[in-house]
Amino acid sequence: MAFLSDSLVFPDVSQANREGLLAVGGDLSPERLLMAYKNGVFPWFNEDSLILWWSPDPRMVLFPEHIKVSKSMRKVLREQTFRLTQNTCFERVVEYCATVKREQQEGTWITKAMRDAYLSLHERGIAKSYEVWEDDTLVGGLYGVDLGTIFCGESMFSLKTNASKFAFIKLAEELKEKNYKLIDCQLHTDHLASLGAMEIPRKEFVQFLK
Repeated sequence: MAFLSDSLVFPDVSQANREGLLAVGGDLSPERLLMAYKNGVFPWFNEDSLILWWSPDPRMVLFPEHIKVSKSMRKVLREQTFRLTQNTCFERVVEYCATVKREQQEGTWITKAMRDAYLSLHERGIAKSYEVWEDDTLVGGLYGVDLGTIFCGESMFSLKTNASKFAFIKLAEELKEKNYKLIDCQLHTDHLASLGAMEIPRKEFVQFLK
């Protein structure tokens, strides 16, 4: 595990420990964040912690063409209960991702410093949000970092059943049309696996980035 200085450099991801922790310290400048994502690294830490940088092996990803749409979700898509927008309220999406309670999760890793950092990336057109509406009410969404051929998903939220699934499916369908290679989901969850995401070796993930 390395301690970062002011220099914009990361150690090779092969130096991460068994849990995937690669480095500690540095800052959350847009330049460092973008370099991190381009090298298969992402920040994840608590409010009272130093900045921790991770590159887990294996890596959870979704190939857009492998998105799984259940029978019940096909019905949701058909009924047009929800509508989707992009980048209309990025800050609200991040705020909800930070504050909406999730089962088996205490607190949030989306600290104020993290929110400010991703807002800076959003203002540069790199971080993007997908918003789900029921009538005129924001009920779900997700945000992430768009590298051009890979979308690095950061977090999603739901205030209504299936709202975040709707956003994720719509994201996958759009990225499939645009010939994106994959969506980076970072770590395994049963929820992501049910939508078609799978684990691949970190070495293979880095090759996709290159």
